[in-house]
Amino acid sequence: MGKGAPSDTIRLGVLGAGNIADLNVAGYLEHPHCDVLAVCDVDEPIAREAAERWAVPRVYTDMDALLADGDIDAVEILTPTHLHYAHVRAALEAGKHVSVQKPITNSVDEALELGKVAADAGLTLRVSECFVHYPPLEMAKKLIADGAIGRPIGVRIRTVVGQTDSKFQAALRPEGYGWRLDKRSPGGHLFDDMVHKYAMALWLVDQDITSVQAVVRRRDIFFEPCAVIFEYEDPELLGTMEVQYARDMWMRSGYFGADEFFEVQGEHGFLWVTRATGEMLDLAPVVLYQGKDNERVFTEFAEIDADWASGFRRSSAHFVEALRSGTPAAMSAAEAAKVLQLCFAVYQASDTRRPVDPRTISGSVTPAGWAEW
Repeated sequence: MGKGAPSDTIRLGVLGAGNIADLNVAGYLEHPHCDVLAVCDVDEPIAREAAERWAVPRVYTDMDALLADGDIDAVEILTPTHLHYAHVRAALEAGKHVSVQKPITNSVDEALELGKVAADAGLTLRVSECFVHYPPLEMAKKLIADGAIGRPIGVRIRTVVGQTDSKFQAALRPEGYGWRLDKRSPGGHLFDDMVHKYAMALWLVDQDITSVQAVVRRRDIFFEPCAVIFEYEDPELLGTMEVQYARDMWMRSGYFGADEFFEVQGEHGFLWVTRATGEMLDLAPVVLYQGKDNERVFTEFAEIDADWASGFRRSSAHFVEALRSGTPAAMSAAEAAKVLQLCFAVYQASDTRRPVDPRTISGSVTPAGWAEW
């Protein structure tokens, strides 16, 4: 199991209690074999408020003090992305298993280095990617792997960002977003949010992408509408990704004002995942069409849990069970590095107007004009 973890109950410390923390921590609080012992945030009132909400007994405002707590086996790191490298490395060097919020770091090289540090220390390092554990997407991946639509020949991922009146979004603290809008981040929405969708472009079909072509725009400083083409290892498989910012469009969502749609076309069928963050369409969360051997069958999976927050809860539970069983936890640092490569390839392909092999990117790429206002 690696250092520091008991055989049954995982004792967890949470580093960072910002806007997304409640979603990530809920699964740990619910898990019968996890004790959340401590929360740490440099803003003491925020740390204490979180400790009260979660009924956590220990509060720290200094990361080193949290990591020196010998009762803690593992740390959930929810700090801003530009701090991840230093924070993850410090936690690993303190002998703690680590789960870190996506994106893993601002650099491909840093991500791979952290993976090596964890491996050398015999510790688990995983990136908390909620879409990997979102039930409709899990079902889609299984249906594809089981051959339900035949050989995949097309992947389409669409994201639209607009407005919503959800209680969740209204409760977000604006000051928690400043670091996303300047040079502490290598890019805007395509870096901060679209890593979820880049991860799905790779994970759903379990293939590397070998070439990216892209056109990226910018609106309202942060948002980056784009049209992207992916070429996969299998020359018969192509992918597209679209991102739009409809700033005057109100959306049905219990969380952020965003909606996603995933389509995978196979040689004898297709499947749709019709929602994730938002709930715009009155369709079943997963829709499967099979048209093989002159048969035409639609199957709607209407009863599946499609609450976006379920991906966070299941992700946390997965980390606990991986530590208890000593099995690898998704997603690995190497997988997260591939997601970063894909993100940076989109920026580079747009800037150069040339195809880019994401596997050639080792550091980071910042799009032209970013944070120059």
